[in-house]
This record gives sequence, C-alpha cells and structure tokens, in this order.
Amino acid sequence: PRPRCVRCCEPPDQRYSYPPRQPLPQINMTILKGEKGDRGERGMQGKFGKTGVAGSRGHTGPKGQKGSVGAPGERCKSHYAAFSVGRKKPLHSNDYYQTLIFDTEFVNLYDHFNMFTGKFYCYVPGIYYFSLNVHTWNQKETYLHIMRNEAEVVILYAQVSDRSIMQSQSVMLELQEKDEVWVRLYKGERENAVFSDEYDTYVTFSGHLIK
Repeated sequence: PRPRCVRCCEPPDQRYSYPPRQPLPQINMTILKGEKGDRGERGMQGKFGKTGVAGSRGHTGPKGQKGSVGAPGERCKSHYAAFSVGRKKPLHSNDYYQTLIFDTEFVNLYDHFNMFTGKFYCYVPGIYYFSLNVHTWNQKETYLHIMRNEAEVVILYAQVSDRSIMQSQSVMLELQEKDEVWVRLYKGERENAVFSDEYDTYVTFSGHLIK
C-alpha cells in the first residue's frame, strides 16, 4: 500500500498525517443537456456606431437604358416694343426748339413712350422703324426733326403754301439701351406750325422694334 503523506518539516512527534486525496467525481454534461428552446423576442436596437472611412471608388457600371422623352419646354421668349401716338391740338412754335407733345395714345406697349415728355425710351436694344405724319398749316412753314437723343436724324419740311397738305417721314434706327427718340419743332425765319383739331387726329408718331 502507498504510504501516507506526512509533513516532514516538523519534529517526528508533531508530524500531522494528511488523509489520502480522494478523486472528484466526473459528470457527463451530455446527459444533462436538454432540448433546444424557442427563439426569444428581438431586443432593442443598439446605438449607431461612428461613421467609417469612405471606401475607394468602385468601377464604372454598365450604361443604363435610354430614358423616356420629357415634356416639351417653353417657347423661346421674344422681346417686343411698339408705340403709336397722336395729337389733336394744333401747335405753333414759340421757341426755336420745341418738343412735340402728344395727347392721344393708340398703342404704348410696356409704356416705353412717355406721354409727358413726348419721348420714346429704348429698353430693348435693336433696329427700330419710326414714322411721323403731320398736317401742314396754310400760309405757315412746317419744320420738324426726328431726333435721337440730342442729334437730328431726319427732317420733315413743307414750305409756305396756300393749301394745307399731309406730310410724312420715316426712318429705321439702330438703338442702344437708354436712347431717346422724339420729335422737335424748329423755328426758322418764318412761323412754324402743325395743324390739327379736336375732332380728328392729324398728327401721328409711331415706332416698333424690327429686330
């Protein structure tokens, strides 16, 4: 038989005898394992983690199919400018230079023609057509200019006559923004006048944008 374990660091008469080591029993865990239980409920969603570093750009994918036809767009917007005014009162020249003011408005698109100043103000640059029609006064001279800003462009003139007649003048001008076009009476050696009355319109001034 195996000798008992004794404590050898003490004197022989005080030595203590230890009981022999008993082996622990072994348990077979496979015998205690039960059947698989049911799946539990889903837990609460956890907090979002920090955004990771952007990855490298991937390869270009294949070309997609052609899309459907879109809705038609709006038409190209065009700019317009036009006016036609008249005067029903006669006018005699009092000064050497006098602006012809009009009192009747036939067409005044966007109010580009100012009825108080008697001037057309260019807001749309381009080529314009202007026409001036007046009725002369018998025994009086008729002397007018179509003006661009402060410069004479064309003249409408009629000599003194026993009969009054209709006179007209027209011109095309290339205008820049803020240019002014108007009609001026010019007094020479004789009295200058245009005829009209309150019942009919004898004096007209018109203009419109061509391009």
